[in-house]
Amino acid sequence: MAHAAMGLLRRVQHRMVESEVELKTAITLDPNNELAVRQLGFTLEFSGQPGAAIPYIEKSIRLNPRMPSLAAAYLNLGACHLFLGHADEAIDFLRKARVENPRLWYVRLVLAGALGLSGDIDGAKGEIAEALKVNPQINSLARWRAVPGLGDPQFQAQMEKTVNVGLRRAGFPDE
Repeated sequence: MAHAAMGLLRRVQHRMVESEVELKTAITLDPNNELAVRQLGFTLEFSGQPGAAIPYIEKSIRLNPRMPSLAAAYLNLGACHLFLGHADEAIDFLRKARVENPRLWYVRLVLAGALGLSGDIDGAKGEIAEALKVNPQINSLARWRAVPGLGDPQFQAQMEKTVNVGLRRAGFPDE
């Protein structure tokens, strides 16, 4: 558990290489350490490797399908699929995340981006409206980008090419 905790800390500090090393060590010591497995998936996603992240996030859900952070796991799975160009799968996972915790405004914005990217502009606008009800301060892409902890530059680049394109299509302003 110490390696898993250190891996989580390093991910939050944006020290992705160190995070990956710690989390892989934790998994070597205990292959069923759900925290380490999930965090390794998140680390890989945030360091620009969504394809490598998916099996770890999926395994973490199998290991603990009732985890308190299930919404986050579905959100990250959805984002990974979106980054890989699998919009339909992404939307399915993002809707599961929304069901798990409808108060997470950022889930709704990522879902809105996926819907906008896939051409469902009305659905995207509806999700944006719901996100703004929960958190009216994040009312533009500039404010969305300023939220702390949204990953490394590779993750941000993937967000720009997918989620943010979809949000723009749905009328979410840049400023």
